[in-house]
Amino acid sequence: MSQSSGSAATVGPDLTRGQSKNLALATLAFAISFWAWNMIAPLGVRYTESLGLTSGEKSLLVATPVLVGSLGRILAGALTDKFGGRLMFTVLLLATAPFVVLVGFAGRQESYGLLLLFGFFLGIGGTTFAVGIPFVNAWFTADRRGFATGVFGAGMGGTALSSFFTPRFVTWFGYGVTHVIIAVALVVVALVVWSAMRDSPAWSANTDPVVPKLVAAAKLPVTWSMSFLYAVAFGGFVAFSTYLPTYLKDVYDFDLTQAGTRTAGFAIAAVIMRPVGGVLSDRVGPRAVAATSFAGAAVMAVIVALQPQPEIPAGISFVLMAAFLGLGTGGVFAWVAATAPKERVGSVAGIVGAAGGLGGFFPPLVMGATYDEADHSYTIGLVLLCVTAIVALLYTLFGVRRKEPVGDGGR
Repeated sequence: MSQSSGSAATVGPDLTRGQSKNLALATLAFAISFWAWNMIAPLGVRYTESLGLTSGEKSLLVATPVLVGSLGRILAGALTDKFGGRLMFTVLLLATAPFVVLVGFAGRQESYGLLLLFGFFLGIGGTTFAVGIPFVNAWFTADRRGFATGVFGAGMGGTALSSFFTPRFVTWFGYGVTHVIIAVALVVVALVVWSAMRDSPAWSANTDPVVPKLVAAAKLPVTWSMSFLYAVAFGGFVAFSTYLPTYLKDVYDFDLTQAGTRTAGFAIAAVIMRPVGGVLSDRVGPRAVAATSFAGAAVMAVIVALQPQPEIPAGISFVLMAAFLGLGTGGVFAWVAATAPKERVGSVAGIVGAAGGLGGFFPPLVMGATYDEADHSYTIGLVLLCVTAIVALLYTLFGVRRKEPVGDGGR
């Protein structure tokens, strides 16, 4: 007992000295990788017009990068437990860069097949989320992990940067040069991460084989509880962030830049609320935060389905939707940090993160399949979102066990 206390006293000052810098670097790496991950969606209108895509083809193109970015998180999280965040961030940033350029090449060739192929591998950029959660978790004590994971999660603002700047970069610099710029940015950030980032002194490598480690994480009740909730919260955010430019074009007839600007505003609102969700979870418990998120999302889905008029009513509706979803993403991962066993945070985060990404993969396909072209309406898809959010609310309140295996995250 005294040995454990002495160890904690030794580690504490080291964490304090390095945690802010490493949290900032992890958030930067997450943001630029998410920008790359979201390179196709802001240009979806362009691809639709140049390639003559149907609604279904357009939805598949936008959703494809989400797929590997989701499933890849399972492996990325487990490998982070073994190799640490510094190495994994660097490798994944460098691995994403070539596919950003190749997506640009496919667009130049106006090849739908190549866009799908390279867009699939572009999803590598989306796996960094499962690297950052265990990385920042190790840098902070239990009472501040909601704050830490919330701040790191704000790096999902990379989707806002992409939505706002990618169409403008295409206008300012040209289509091909835009993809080169983002690829170079990925390489530069990878070099910064490798030279300046450090794994926490409190972190130690989990050398268990990857497959048994994932199986062990999959056996934890918290893994599947949080996977469902995160699939709704983060999945809703990803689905809106990737499909909103298309939605705004179809429903409100905004052009590429106008739709991108408004999508960026949506993403920024969610980004701001994610750390708020984490901080509130430290204070009132993640259960209350998640329940508020899902209740609000259900209400806003109904309001958005009524197609409020632009600019103010529609703008406020989408911002509130984003705020509730962002609050939920912060709350759910604060719950993960509070309840997952320390040595399996990466593996659990990988599985939960994958569920969140998959939660964002299917809604764009559903939206495309249920789009009423005659009425320019996505009512069916939004009603399904409302029903899903209500189910998540009920599960949050009554389905998740009050006492979890570790910590008191089920308050």
